[in-house]
Amino acid sequence: MERFAYRPRMVRLLLATLGGATVAYWGCRAQGARRWNRGTRDLRGRLEATRRPMLPGTVDFRELENLPDPVRRYLQTVLTEGQPMVSGVRLRHAGTFNVGEKTDRWKHFTSDQVVVTRRPGFDWQARVEMGPGLPVLVHDAYVAGDGVLNASVLGLFTVADMRGGGELARGELMRFFAETAWYPTALLPSQGIHWEAEGGRSARATLTEGETSTSLLFTFDEQNLIEMVSTEARGRTVGDDVIQTPWRGKFWNYRERGGMLVPLDAEVAWVLPEGEKPYWRGHITDIFHEPARWNGHRRVQQEDGPIGPRSRVQAHNERTGA
Repeated sequence: MERFAYRPRMVRLLLATLGGATVAYWGCRAQGARRWNRGTRDLRGRLEATRRPMLPGTVDFRELENLPDPVRRYLQTVLTEGQPMVSGVRLRHAGTFNVGEKTDRWKHFTSDQVVVTRRPGFDWQARVEMGPGLPVLVHDAYVAGDGVLNASVLGLFTVADMRGGGELARGELMRFFAETAWYPTALLPSQGIHWEAEGGRSARATLTEGETSTSLLFTFDEQNLIEMVSTEARGRTVGDDVIQTPWRGKFWNYRERGGMLVPLDAEVAWVLPEGEKPYWRGHITDIFHEPARWNGHRRVQQEDGPIGPRSRVQAHNERTGA
């Protein structure tokens, strides 16, 4: 009987311990969220401060006259003459991120991203679920010519904090450039893009921003839409080293959003000697486009009804007699 008398006391002690641990855990999460949100406001405030006037304010197809044929066809397909240029974008994603080095370990993420097209910059803020109750918060950004990569467990315990120019800035500017399919007015020559023909369905584009320059090969499909972007050299972190590695991104599931055709699905991968290693797969769950000369954000409803790329291409062909 004496042995059983201790049980209520042990149960109370166990419950008190669990209750204390629960309070401590949620206290850490709340503190981490406040700290992380302050950092996000600061980073996005600096991004907003880099804005420059958008010129021209509307799309002018006269810009397309001397472009390589696949680029001209693409821009005529996804844009409309006279529509506002895109000065900013806000996107939300859901998808999976591969955190494994040698073996695949896909983790679910959700994210929101803010983009400023002139001066080029963005901030991708993600929440990666590494385990039950263990989110890793991430900022991947290009702001005022600097690259930013910051990751923190619960927003409190930093596991990566990289900022500055050089190869980091080049890699982040390359991300901005690779994602222009989501804000295609940024690919017009007036936005500082230099195009060179490379085959019947490809063209190489170069973007120079301050002291940083990057180049990508754009490949277009039979519907004149961007199917893939690629480069032979992008910095990949392996341990303490950065190794220049072939890289590619693929886009599909084009729908009309904000008067433009944009892809809602994407995948990016390193191209290693043993084969491709995808590490990011995402779907756009919502997208906001900010037109030039307008101070607010316009929400483009997902419920507007998908307009397939072929119907847009057919409409273009009817207008031009192609």
